[in-house]
Amino acid sequence: MRTPLVFVALLVAINAQRGFEGDQVFRITPRDEEQMVLVMSLEDQEHLQLDIWRRPVKSDLIIDVHVPENSLQSFKVFLEHNGIQYSVMIEDLQVLVDDEKAKLEQVTMMERTTSSFNYGNYHTLDEIYSWMDSLAVEFPGLVEKQQIGTSFEGRPLYVLKFSTGGTGRPAIWIDSGIHAREWVSPASAIWMAMKISSDYGRDPFITALLRKMDIYMEILVNPDGYVYTHTKNRMWRKTRSLIPGKKCVGVDANRNFDAGFGGPGTSNNPCMETYHGPYPNSEPEVAAIVNFVQSHRNIKSFVTIHSYSQLLMFPFGYKCVPPADYQELEALAKTAVSSLTTLYGTRFKIGSICEAIYQASGGSIDWTYDQGIKYSFAFELRDTGRYGFMLPTRLILPTAQETWLAMKTIMEHVSNRS
Repeated sequence: MRTPLVFVALLVAINAQRGFEGDQVFRITPRDEEQMVLVMSLEDQEHLQLDIWRRPVKSDLIIDVHVPENSLQSFKVFLEHNGIQYSVMIEDLQVLVDDEKAKLEQVTMMERTTSSFNYGNYHTLDEIYSWMDSLAVEFPGLVEKQQIGTSFEGRPLYVLKFSTGGTGRPAIWIDSGIHAREWVSPASAIWMAMKISSDYGRDPFITALLRKMDIYMEILVNPDGYVYTHTKNRMWRKTRSLIPGKKCVGVDANRNFDAGFGGPGTSNNPCMETYHGPYPNSEPEVAAIVNFVQSHRNIKSFVTIHSYSQLLMFPFGYKCVPPADYQELEALAKTAVSSLTTLYGTRFKIGSICEAIYQASGGSIDWTYDQGIKYSFAFELRDTGRYGFMLPTRLILPTAQETWLAMKTIMEHVSNRS
């Protein structure tokens, strides 16, 4: 029986990856808050399909926005009519997507061990999970892969545990990949996981730390979204959960924690990138972290890795008041970014979430701080907008290496006080 051509075309359409041909990324420089509000009001115009990559902050009103090709003309007319300055950061988003895809396809089946794994490239979920297995095999007695839950689409949620033994020891948590399109986040975490493993017994600090504390790393908090960025839509941010009665898919997992849930910096519209979800911890990916933290009551530090903007932040985001430990957290953040800068000269800004960027409720580090984990930090890695979420592979290793210096500074501070 011949398959009808219409059916074949439908299958192709369903399975096709979203293209970004002709799409551009604008950097908008409002001269005042009035112009900033004008631009941000366009986010609610669903027909424009704007994707805000960088939101304005108190100290810097710059906005980065991904504009689909069919909205370019009307968007430019709007900006020019209102006298709003802009420049084009990325002339054709698909060119960067194609380049990135070509490098992914160069990854061969030779990557069977941690030594042959290409740490300077981005990888699929299957490749990352296979690498985790290899790491545990190569470093028995130090590295263990543990499953802490299951994603909405049924994928295992894995944590790497670095430990030299013992029970109830103080621990440090590190996660990455909570926002699916921020590929340099898990890529950097992978390199750091290998660094921790290979430096034990060679680096006096790491050796002493792991003889005293455990480290847990969840390299891909949002595996469903990450797979979706590889197969359907490179710019996907949220989880892939289905909300009964809603046409749009997914929740911003970093607005889903029970810390000022549903407050400023979130949306109750399921079609928006910052949709907070129907209730706190509704996402199994978030619930897995919450359950893990609550069952491991000796976690001393919680660090989450995002991109982009080059920031190191601490609580609070859901309210604009300084935490009780503000002075210590600020001083530690300053020291950490100073360490980071020594390698390549990369500059990071620091501050509470509210003062460094904007109010953002339901975030993980606000929740962990409220749970008593004093040293709760969020990184926003490279860059400041030239490439945004499309950071070239040549910058993965420099990003991971410099971030590691800041991470070590935080871990040393935590270890000395545990």
